[in-house]
Formats: sequence, C-alpha cells, structure tokens
Amino acid sequence: MNRLIRPLAFALAAALAPLTQAQTAAESWPAKPLRIIVPANAGGGTADPLSRVLAEELTKLFGQRVFIENRGGSNGNIGATAAARAPNDGYTVLFSWAGTLATNISLYKSLPFHPVNDFDPVVLIGGVSNILVVNNSFPARNLKEFTDYVRSQPGKLNYASSGNGSSMHLAAELYKKQTRSFMVHVPYNNVGQATTDLVSNQVQLMFHLITGAQGSVKSGQVRPIAVLAPQRSPVLPDVPTMKELGLPIESQTWFALLFPKGAPPEAIRKLNEATNRLLNDPAVRQRLMGMGLEPAGGTPDALARHLDAEIRKWAEVVKFSGATVE
Repeated sequence: MNRLIRPLAFALAAALAPLTQAQTAAESWPAKPLRIIVPANAGGGTADPLSRVLAEELTKLFGQRVFIENRGGSNGNIGATAAARAPNDGYTVLFSWAGTLATNISLYKSLPFHPVNDFDPVVLIGGVSNILVVNNSFPARNLKEFTDYVRSQPGKLNYASSGNGSSMHLAAELYKKQTRSFMVHVPYNNVGQATTDLVSNQVQLMFHLITGAQGSVKSGQVRPIAVLAPQRSPVLPDVPTMKELGLPIESQTWFALLFPKGAPPEAIRKLNEATNRLLNDPAVRQRLMGMGLEPAGGTPDALARHLDAEIRKWAEVVKFSGATVE
C-alpha cells in the first residue's frame, strides 16, 4: 500500500507546486523593483514630478525600489503603447492622464493601444486644473483686458500646449468657443520647452496646468490671469477663477495608475491599497496638494467607470474642436 501511496503523493505535490509558487509570488508582491512608465519627458511639466513623488513614497512603503521610466512623445501614445505591450506580471505600471487615456481615442484616427481593452485600472490619483498664463510683456493684466485684446487680434496670438487634444489644447478651444475669439495653436511634445518659449515670448500664452505653471508664476517669469477651476487653488490663492470673473469655464486633467491587461489580481489590490494609503496620509497629501493636485483615490472599479465617462465626454469636445491627428 505504501508503495502505491508514495508515488501518488509525489505526483500530487508536483502538480500543486506551480499553484503554491504562484500563490507565494502573489503574496510576496512586490518581490523586485517596480517600473512606472510615464508617457512624458523628464523634468518640468506636471506628470513627471507627480509620478516621482508617488514613486518615492511607494518605495518607502513597499521596501522595494519603484522607479520612473520616461517615454515621452506623441501626446502620451509612445509611453502608453510601451506599457500596454509590457509583460503583465505586475511589475510594469502606467502612470498616465486624461489626454492619453480619454481624449486620444477620439483624437487619433488609429491608436496602437486601447485605454480600456489593454489595461487593468488600479486607482485614480487626482486632478489638476488649468490656469491661463501669459508672457510678462502681454498687455492684458486681467481676464476682461485679456479677452478684449484677444478679440482685437484675431489669429495674431499664439498659444502653446502639450499636444493636440491635451487638456491645455482643449481648455483653450473651450475658451475660444465661449468668447468667440481666435488664437493660433502651437503644440509641443515637451511641455518644459513650451514653458520656456512662453517665458521668452516665442508664444504669448498657455492654458497651463497649475502643477507645471506654479513655479514660473511664483518666480515672476509669467503672469497669471485666471484658473479654470470651481474655486481658487490653495497653491496660488491670489489668482481668481474664471467663474468668479464672469466666465464659467472649468477644465481639469486627471492622473491614474493602470497595469497592462491581465496583471495579477493581488498586484492590483496591493497597489490600489498602497496608493490610497498614501493619498490619505496627511504629509503626502499636503505635498501633492502643494503641487496643485486635488487627491482622489478609490477602487479599480471606480476608475473604470470614471474612464468610461471621460472617454464619452471628451469625444464630444474633440468633435467640436475639429481636431484630428493621423
């Protein structure tokens, strides 16, 4: 009898070994460094500094190195595609934003990735409002003067953005629609270069994001006109909202974490829990808010619903703007 039982026991152990190893690997996640792909160039802008704060704090929490890999260009498509094609083993994460995830699907005639079909949602990080800033030589000092001047100079003023269909672009298009004005769009692949050109008056204005603009505003390199938010920003409390100045325009971009489709459920759960913990930590929360972010958090399902709603919303805006990219 023992001769029969022993081989069966060995066979059963061998059969169960892969399951046990997989369970152990899931329970020990992360067992090695975690890569976060950011579809933006390093330095400046909004996504890169926010992602680096998150990576720094997750490294402390996990006890494993969490590092940023910048893959800028094509309005986030290059980095998002790289993430979508990465192994779905739970060690590559995409840190991306509304433009790449919700707008590009309507803006581009074809995309090498799909924001829903190619990713597993993890968590909504939060949102950042746009702010209208101008070169210091710009003759207008408030929103009324700005609008009057823009209307008097149709097609003669250039505004920069981080790319076709970006939050900066669509915020400007929304402004143009509501004020019946016309400005020339100058898209950039590198928002840092766009800001540099704004300071040097190569372009005259931007509907920047608060996180990327606040340094230039506080140092006096550019002049703020108004924020496109429901209320004033705590990082720039002296800058009025467009709404309080009589123009009810609001525009915000949001940021999220996603895994390539088919990631281990345990990795999704643990990264979601860890990120929510950070977003609710008073010190981390204050640090992010100091950069202009309004922290969010929530479940993977909540992010999935948010993404679906945003894709529908921005499809209408893109259609109105007439913007399209081959």
